[in-house]
Amino acid sequence: MSMIRDLREAVRPSLRKSNAPYSTYDATRDPSASSAVVDCAVYRDGKRMESATCQTPHEAMLRVREGGGFAWIGLHEPTEAEFAGIAGEFGLHPLAVEDAVHAHQRPKLERYDDTLFTVFKTIHYVEHAELTATSEVVETGEVMCFTGRNFVITVRHGGKGSLRALRHGLQKDVELLAKGPSAVLHAIADHVVDGYIAVAAAVQDDIDEVEIDVFSAPAKGSPRGSDAGRIYQLKREVLEFKRAVSPLLRPMQLLSERPMRLVDPDIQKYFRDVADHLARVQEQVIGFDELLNSILQANLAQATVAQNEDMRKITSWAAIIAVPTAVCGVYGMNFDHMPELHWKYGYPMVLTGIIGICLAIHRTLKRNGWL
Repeated sequence: MSMIRDLREAVRPSLRKSNAPYSTYDATRDPSASSAVVDCAVYRDGKRMESATCQTPHEAMLRVREGGGFAWIGLHEPTEAEFAGIAGEFGLHPLAVEDAVHAHQRPKLERYDDTLFTVFKTIHYVEHAELTATSEVVETGEVMCFTGRNFVITVRHGGKGSLRALRHGLQKDVELLAKGPSAVLHAIADHVVDGYIAVAAAVQDDIDEVEIDVFSAPAKGSPRGSDAGRIYQLKREVLEFKRAVSPLLRPMQLLSERPMRLVDPDIQKYFRDVADHLARVQEQVIGFDELLNSILQANLAQATVAQNEDMRKITSWAAIIAVPTAVCGVYGMNFDHMPELHWKYGYPMVLTGIIGICLAIHRTLKRNGWL
């Protein structure tokens, strides 16, 4: 809460005093010092102003105010202190700033005055030689995007999901980048959703592999039902995937359907395509979850059937062994007067009878599928 109060105090003076809008940003800091800013540039008419390299976001906004265009500032895991100055410089809402710094937010779209705050969950597929009960299948990160009239601020959390290639690719499309900050927001959304599509295809391969293993004959020495750990682990990873995809569908629908002052009408058409791709990925992820439920139930059913088969075999052999046990028990009572006890052929006859009865029982049980 103290952080929010500090940010409010930093933002309010900048909104009230037009003659001192930069009082909260330390423009005198050493540019060579460690910083969360990974890129800072000004764009005019869709082109990056290379002749005016920006050392700080403060310099970028000065050049925007002087010559027009918009500033695109990229940050990676900023601290509260590093982001406080930027928040004051651009008049960002304290609640959005707190979300951007601490991360672990669900995908969402919020509007604060003349700024859109969008949260994306990035998904990265973790390559693995073999899927095990402890394999990490997907790795998540976050990208927060502050979109204003003349600025875009991207805040990235996590080791994956760099936007450097996206920025370079977008700079080649001058016509699209000339549409302003909303073009950057669309490019980020499209980049994130394209990542979902690639991950969904890779996860589909893992599910197919598990499905084949479950319904094929088990390897020698591998009992039925031993795939339950892998299935459950894959289901947990799909659930993580689902948490990234499902909440983002509503924000994309809003950006594609509802007119917004900060979104160029031409760019809004592109958001419809992103929303359509996202809806298809959501359907895939929901299908993955349901399919894994079915595979897990089939795996458990196979384990139950295997246990029943083992119990039938044990019961069958117990029935066969019961015959000599019963006969030997009778003749082991040591009575003096027992039939055939002193007969010359008594012993061979008993053994022959035991073997004959046991073979008859074995044949019957085998014919009925118990052995």
